[in-house]
Amino acid sequence: MKKLLTTLLAVASLTTALAQESPKEEDFFKIQKLTAPEGTLLEVGGLVTLPGGSLGVATRRGDIWIVENPTSRTPFFRKFASGLHEILGLAYKDGALYCAQRGELTKMQDTNNDGKADVFETVYAWPLSGHYHEYSFGPKIAPDGTFFVTGNVAFGDEEWWRGESRVPWRGWTMNITPEGKMQPWATGMRSPCGLGIFDNELFYADNQGDWMGSGGIVHVKKGSFVGHPAGLRWTSMSNSPVKLSQEAFFAKIDERRRRDDNGRAIKPENIANEKPTLLYTMKEQFPGTDVQVPAVWLPHGVLGISNSEIVEIPQGVFGPFSGQLLVGDQGMSKISRVFMEKVNGEYQGGAIELRNGFRSGVLRMAWGKDGSLFVGETNRGWGSAGDANEGLQRLVWNGAVPFEIRTVKAMPDGFEVEFTKPVDRKSAEDLASYRVESFLYKYHSVYGSPTVNKEALPLKGVKVSADNMKARIIVGDMRRYYIHQLTLDGVRGAEGSYSLVHPIAYYTLNNIPDGQKLAMNEVSTRNSATAPTSAAPATAPATGKKATATKGKVTTGESTRGAKPKIQEGQAVSMAKAPTYDEVKGLLTRHTCLACHQANKRQVGPAYADVAKRRYTNDQIVELIYHPKPTNWPDYATEMPPMPQVPKADALKIAAWINSLAPASGSGSSSNPDAPKQ
Repeated sequence: MKKLLTTLLAVASLTTALAQESPKEEDFFKIQKLTAPEGTLLEVGGLVTLPGGSLGVATRRGDIWIVENPTSRTPFFRKFASGLHEILGLAYKDGALYCAQRGELTKMQDTNNDGKADVFETVYAWPLSGHYHEYSFGPKIAPDGTFFVTGNVAFGDEEWWRGESRVPWRGWTMNITPEGKMQPWATGMRSPCGLGIFDNELFYADNQGDWMGSGGIVHVKKGSFVGHPAGLRWTSMSNSPVKLSQEAFFAKIDERRRRDDNGRAIKPENIANEKPTLLYTMKEQFPGTDVQVPAVWLPHGVLGISNSEIVEIPQGVFGPFSGQLLVGDQGMSKISRVFMEKVNGEYQGGAIELRNGFRSGVLRMAWGKDGSLFVGETNRGWGSAGDANEGLQRLVWNGAVPFEIRTVKAMPDGFEVEFTKPVDRKSAEDLASYRVESFLYKYHSVYGSPTVNKEALPLKGVKVSADNMKARIIVGDMRRYYIHQLTLDGVRGAEGSYSLVHPIAYYTLNNIPDGQKLAMNEVSTRNSATAPTSAAPATAPATGKKATATKGKVTTGESTRGAKPKIQEGQAVSMAKAPTYDEVKGLLTRHTCLACHQANKRQVGPAYADVAKRRYTNDQIVELIYHPKPTNWPDYATEMPPMPQVPKADALKIAAWINSLAPASGSGSSSNPDAPKQ
């Protein structure tokens, strides 16, 4: 009887384990709050870890705090300085703190050892026009001990949507010596909030906006041009390392300045179905100019909307991810992980989500002495998915290794995916477990861009390594400079048959490497999803065949004329009832809706429940997603940008859910408007 009972308990335990959901990111990386003194608003603009382990915290309100014992339950906050102007960066060097204020790089010292700064020295001051958007970011300390600082562009007066460089070095990276000598370094920045040093080289992260279809991480070489033309205004100055002039640029590239019959400026809008101009083609348009495309694109609304600081993960920290990069995002309150390699002398690599759910917008990060990550947050005037106005939190790894994509590397005939833990070989050798698509963004003066030229790429075979830690997939029709989305939702772990915590990686393929290609006799071509074309499913199958959407249905097939079928935007769909919150929350996250809106609470934009009270039809809401009318909501300072990239099927589903929140509507009884922020 005892033996039988033991057996039954073991079977029950196994059944429970098999029924458990796959672990999620919060099961490995815990977010902890640091409690500040009552009345203190930590709208963090700068973070730095000091030699003794204390934390330097700079705020947008002009204060600098020293936090002693920051990893303890009762950290001590000591005010080091106050009265500075919108600090958006903090660094420590040779016993002094350095910060970028709105108009200067400032050195601060405590010479009498009373715990407060008593010497403030202007290292270098740059011009300002007084425009509110002229934020200054940094500094980051270069390997040679000099400082890098970046400057935001301003906006036009009438053309409030157009980035302008009204005074020298707006839209530039500056290199400044400790003695105060400034050398313009590179231009083409729009809102260069994120700086980081990797491999002894400078990288920066920008935000989506005019000329910036999406955010990304860019290698900033001296003399390079990274895309936004406003800063080209100053390239004629004798100390400019960039020689491309604004006049030469606009002689070839239409900035789309138009006026109506009354002489008023017309805001440029996205033109659907046009042949798009792409950033990488500027390399051919302007030979002799070092045009830098992103080393890693960070797809808009997926891995951020306002990308921020870049930090390298130290060796021995965060387990299998040591040596990789983390990049924050202010708008989506999340952190993504980036891995890079050099191919043909140029950086490229991939990005994947690490952790979301921070209480406010992630702006700055700094490593603690214990290997945890301090995260400084703010959202005042900018908005964020996290609905707090400020925050100082810690991200702590619990030591357990998640089942994740560790890296993706480019191969001559596809990609090699390395995992953090062994895969289940049967699932990893099945082509149905993989899906690869490529796409890019437009390069135009419009604010942001939809994804364009999207294609599903054929998968021809997969080879799993002997230790089950790598899968090399053969992919056809790879495109240089394009983002390649690798979806591995069918791959399972050898342990627990768990799915990947994050099954999607985005790899930017700036160069296709040379080398040995796999022979077909050494790969698996098994595809469990292969089915007769007469029984094609309603969604694009993971068969490696290209999919073409036509009037609400998806068919598969090989082109008999050599044409490449394209994935088109979703068509309108009819719904018998309104979707639930759980059914739309993925769409709201993917299309960045939650960065500005909540169900029942005003944020950057109105609550969805307030939109529902307007009694718009579903089609009217879709039209307003594509073509917002700020006059409809005069009490909101931040105008909603047009979102033409949202497929109509998704927009209609979101609209139906919004309307289900109307007080008199009974169609949304199963929705969850009080669901927490995602």
